[in-house]
Amino acid sequence: MIKLSAIIITYNEEEHLEKCLNSLTGIADEIIVVDSFSTDKTSEICKSFNVTFVQHPFEGYIEQKNYAVSLANNDYILSLDGDEALSETLKSSILKVKTNWKFDGYYCNRLNNYCGQWIKHSDWYPDKKLRLFKKDSGEWKGINPHDSYTLKKGLKFSKLKGDLLHWIYRDYSDHNQKVERFSTIASEAYFKLGKKSSIWKIIYRPAWAFFKSYFLRLGFLDGLNGLVICVQTYNVTFFKYVKLYRLWKTK
Repeated sequence: MIKLSAIIITYNEEEHLEKCLNSLTGIADEIIVVDSFSTDKTSEICKSFNVTFVQHPFEGYIEQKNYAVSLANNDYILSLDGDEALSETLKSSILKVKTNWKFDGYYCNRLNNYCGQWIKHSDWYPDKKLRLFKKDSGEWKGINPHDSYTLKKGLKFSKLKGDLLHWIYRDYSDHNQKVERFSTIASEAYFKLGKKSSIWKIIYRPAWAFFKSYFLRLGFLDGLNGLVICVQTYNVTFFKYVKLYRLWKTK
C-alpha cells in the first residue's frame, strides 16, 4: 500500500477545519497544513490532530499550494482546502486506489454547500477537481484566485467515485465580501499577465457568465440560492473587468 501525504492550505479556517481533518483519519499517512498566519483557532485545532503545521506568508493560492506540495515526504499527494472534507464514498475510493495505484492523477466531483444548501447545478456541480496525484506529475497552475492541478503532457488520469464536500459561503454577506476580494485578486492577476479590459468586455462577459450558469447549466433548478449564485457570478465577472479597466488606466 502506498504512503499518502495530505496537504491543506489554511487561513482562518476554524469553522470547517475539524471536519476536514477528521475526514482524513485512516486515509492520510501524513498531514501537512500550510497556514497564512491565521488569527482564529486554526492553529489550536491543528495541534489537537497529528499534523505538521507550517506558517508561510500568503503569495497566492497557486504559489501556496505548490509550496505545500514541496513539503510532502511521500510520493503520493492528496490536496484539500481547509473548508473541504472527504465524503464516505470518496474515502472508500481513495483507500482502494492506495492499494492499487494505476494512474498519475485522480479527479472527483466537488459538491458545494451554499448557505446550508447543497448546490447541484449552475457552474457549481459537477465541479471537477484533480486532487489526488503523484508527486512531480504536474503543478498547480491557473490565474489567481482560480487554481487547478495540471498534469504534465501525456500523463494519464482517472475519476474517483464520491464527492469532495465544500462549505463555500455561510451567508449572503460572506459571499458579497468574497466577490469583492476575488474580483480584486483576479483583476490584478489578469493585469500582470497583460490581459486587457474594455467597455465591451465589461458589458458582455458578465452577461454571458450569468446566462451560461443560470440557463445553460440549469442554475434555476436550485431555486432562490441558484439565482443568487448566478447573479454573484455576474457581479464577480463585472467587477473583475471594471477593476482591470481601471488598472490599465491608472498604472
